[in-house]
Amino acid sequence: MVPFWHALLGYQDRANSGEDLIDPHRRGAPFCFQRMDAPSPQRNRVHVDVWVPYDQAEARTAAALAAGGRLVNDADAPSHWVLADAEGNEACVGVAGWTGPDAGRP
Repeated sequence: MVPFWHALLGYQDRANSGEDLIDPHRRGAPFCFQRMDAPSPQRNRVHVDVWVPYDQAEARTAAALAAGGRLVNDADAPSHWVLADAEGNEACVGVAGWTGPDAGRP
């Protein structure tokens, strides 16, 4: 799952760790991943919204999909896309400052 979150967030690997990601600009919270003995039956153990500039949204979405993610919903594209990692945890890629026809919708 780490490659998906790496691509989605635009984060970097933390030094000496293949499971921790940090914001290269040091503005966002770090993400740390722990291996589990068995898959969790719950849906959406985590849901993250990532806001990026308009000119980066499609590339960020494509990178997350290429890194093993899956598209859940693109009905509101180009304002936002809903993606999921290999375990079904969802994330939205949204356009920061979107002023298009669905502005203000969650």
